[in-house]
Amino acid sequence: MKRIAVFCGSSKGASDEYMKAAEQLGKDLVERDIALVYGGASVGVMGTVANSVLQNGGQAIGIMPRFLDEREISHKALTDLIIVETMHERKAKMAEMVDGFIALPGGAGTMEEFFEALTWAQIGLHQKPCGLLNTNQYYSPLVDFFTHMVNEQFMQQRYKEMVMVEENSGKLLDRFERYVAPGLKTYER
Repeated sequence: MKRIAVFCGSSKGASDEYMKAAEQLGKDLVERDIALVYGGASVGVMGTVANSVLQNGGQAIGIMPRFLDEREISHKALTDLIIVETMHERKAKMAEMVDGFIALPGGAGTMEEFFEALTWAQIGLHQKPCGLLNTNQYYSPLVDFFTHMVNEQFMQQRYKEMVMVEENSGKLLDRFERYVAPGLKTYER
């Protein structure tokens, strides 16, 4: 693993645990010589994970749509800041550059980015690991919903198992290193 995309919130969240988890993930990435690729913001959980990577001597690459960069929320001290025109270009560029995807706590944008990466994995557009850092049990309701999707036969069990969920970023990265993608999505007739 050379680079990992991290999707996360541009706000701090209600618990200090979210910022602590972002700091720890940054340290863990640097310890493993893995570069961070993320949305490029200087604020919230996004800014914290980037600052942690940079403060610990790692590489942090931001990918920011021009309209957000013009709002002056981009991180000015990154290893590299790539400006794109649209959110779609941002996600495509991130997917092209990385070896895996992690979601830290965040809102609708975080979910949308993570679900697109997961969907692309299910249909075979990539074979990269997708994980949720379940800080403060933030993603537990989503994990329960994945079980509901399987029970209601809208998700195959092997694709539920594709989503790696850990409370510890080091353990999540360990699982990423051992990841083997399941076969392509199939349909019952």
